[in-house]
Amino acid sequence: SLLSTHFCSNPCIARIDQTSMMDIALYVLAALLIVGGLAGAVLPTLPGIPMLFGGIWLVAAVDDYRHLGLWWLLVIGALGSLGVIVDFVASTLGAKRVGASKLALWGATVGTLIGMFFGIPGLLLGPFLGALGGELASGTSVLRSAHVGVGTWLGLLFGTLVKLVLSFVMVGLFGVAMLFGG
Repeated sequence: SLLSTHFCSNPCIARIDQTSMMDIALYVLAALLIVGGLAGAVLPTLPGIPMLFGGIWLVAAVDDYRHLGLWWLLVIGALGSLGVIVDFVASTLGAKRVGASKLALWGATVGTLIGMFFGIPGLLLGPFLGALGGELASGTSVLRSAHVGVGTWLGLLFGTLVKLVLSFVMVGLFGVAMLFGG
């Protein structure tokens, strides 16, 4: 290419320089995905674990899977899948743990889905308000309904904590694989 020959008279060296620049750009993108994924473990508006796994997989691909092979990716991916599942069911399990009615469980699920459209406040309050409304609709007292709402919210917090721990374990395994794998 014109740019390659301008900076370097040897086309082989120019091609290596272009490849290196692309690798650097992909490593930077992977680092941004990993950092964004860790932030997404606590910020519910970001798809944390999928971003994190995407960054790890991108590093593995750019490295030609020399350090991070199939088994490492499968283990890290399984942990990520577990984190996503826990994230989806934690608030519902929190409500169920305190003896919520079926309407409250549906309310927590609907509240979580609607809350996604209202940012962090919606995701924090959505499951609580959904479970509270569902429990009230089933005919229980306000105090009992509030108890179910708090149980839902505690389940959400527990799920976030598990997701955060699993995210750090994923990054730790990634680091071990990059240092000692291959």
